[in-house]
Amino acid sequence: MLKNIDLSKVLFFDIECVSAEPAYEALSEEFQDLWRRKARNLSREAEPLDDERVAELYRERAAIYAEFGKIVCISVGLVVRDRASGRLHLRIKSFADTDERKVLQDFSDLVNQYFSDITKHYFCGHNIKEFDVPYICRRMVVHQMELPKPFRLRGLKPWETGHLLDTMELWKFGDRKAFTSLRLLTALFGIPSPKDDIDGSEVGRVFHEEQDVDRIARYCEKDVLATVQLFLRYRYEPLLEPEQVTFVDRD
Repeated sequence: MLKNIDLSKVLFFDIECVSAEPAYEALSEEFQDLWRRKARNLSREAEPLDDERVAELYRERAAIYAEFGKIVCISVGLVVRDRASGRLHLRIKSFADTDERKVLQDFSDLVNQYFSDITKHYFCGHNIKEFDVPYICRRMVVHQMELPKPFRLRGLKPWETGHLLDTMELWKFGDRKAFTSLRLLTALFGIPSPKDDIDGSEVGRVFHEEQDVDRIARYCEKDVLATVQLFLRYRYEPLLEPEQVTFVDRD
């Protein structure tokens, strides 16, 4: 039961990814060929893909594949309960940098120090089982970094990954055929939309053209806040008010 979970033991998180290079033309010849093969598999077009279409698909889709993308931000949120008032308070912090290894190391250090025991701690996000967690693990292996203990999932049975709370999976109630976006669920539950600046399609441009990782972090943090609010709704609890949320290092 979700209501039995101690919220202070849950690390809410979200990641933001961009393509490894700003454009298809910037890839090495080997990776241009590898992406061209990937693009053929992704495209549903009957005609062969020309270079322009291959480059367009790279701009649109490369970021979501760990082999062709990289992580530029991981935002985390921790809920605590005030002992005197009983009110919840959420603290949100981001690890954002142009150096992917630094982002991954900072996140790993946090997990290893405070959330390493999967019998006591949980990780929560939207679609984390199919996207965020595998992406983080793959990029850490690329960098030859040791995975945090809670993310060492190889060989585990589905019932042994109960420390991963996926708000998309929780909404399925056994339905395996549909993807439900965080934006749709926030609208459904009356949660203020986190998308009031950029959207996912603009993250790559903001990174490669503007090098504005702080703006990307703010965007990512809003998804963490929305996920916490959604999780509270799943527990039949009221939403957090603005004064109950602190953005660390951005006050």
